[in-house]
Amino acid sequence: MELSQLRIFQAVAEEGSITRAASRMHRVPSNLSTRLKQLEENLGVDLFLRERQRLTLSPAGKVLLGYAERMFALQAEAEAALRGGEPAGDFVIGSMFSTAAIHLPPMLVRYHRTWPAVNLQVQTAPSGELLEGLLAGRLDAALVDGPLEFAELDGLPMFEEEMVLITEAAHGPVKSAQDVAGLEVYAFRQSCSYRRRLEGWFVASRVPMAPPMEIESYHSMLACVIAGGGIALVPRSMLESLPGRDEVRVHQLAAPFNRTTTWLMWRKGMLGANLRAWIDLQQGGPVAG
Repeated sequence: MELSQLRIFQAVAEEGSITRAASRMHRVPSNLSTRLKQLEENLGVDLFLRERQRLTLSPAGKVLLGYAERMFALQAEAEAALRGGEPAGDFVIGSMFSTAAIHLPPMLVRYHRTWPAVNLQVQTAPSGELLEGLLAGRLDAALVDGPLEFAELDGLPMFEEEMVLITEAAHGPVKSAQDVAGLEVYAFRQSCSYRRRLEGWFVASRVPMAPPMEIESYHSMLACVIAGGGIALVPRSMLESLPGRDEVRVHQLAAPFNRTTTWLMWRKGMLGANLRAWIDLQQGGPVAG
């Protein structure tokens, strides 16, 4: 099993297609097909389920992908160590949507200017999916809603967010979930930690929450609330960045639903040069690992 074969396997797994993976790697599809078949023959397992025009990972493929990501991370760390410990190679960081929009841009610019040799990549998703990416080795670090207790992960608190409930402008004061009972709820998909906080707020008031209408954008959530009849839970910093924010009514929530802390998380034992440099730039000073 060669690293070059694993790179091909990783590209096909991410693209779901040999043709798209070949285009991404600037190679011909037949070459990738041959190398992938050789890898499966050497391992004695099928790495993909071939369904119509798309390839999906088999159970064995999912296991191998996790190991492959860790091997690539270790390779990058080894190369950095041989260069004197300076950050280099790939560094993939995950982020919640609101964090990526509000807090991440200046951090990314500062990091890239300081360490231009690092191939910095950002992937956005709800907290639950980011944690899955960390544990599977697809991400080197992730900014998620915390605090979190995972035996496999380490982390540091980065900044606090105030969470607010928004309704249409004409809605009256909201003291509890009873005041919005029966209204449409706009939220991200189930793996979103902010959605779970909203669900917890309803539970605390012993009020059933309407099945959420899943929306993948804060802009769309705001537009739906402005249109009337629904609610959404959003970070105040995100709301203040959106056009149309003055067309909704903002309601403060009681503790513990009104505040949340964003954490930077990573796999234990994987605090390499790239991640150390990220933490040092944000907080200053060396980090023990």
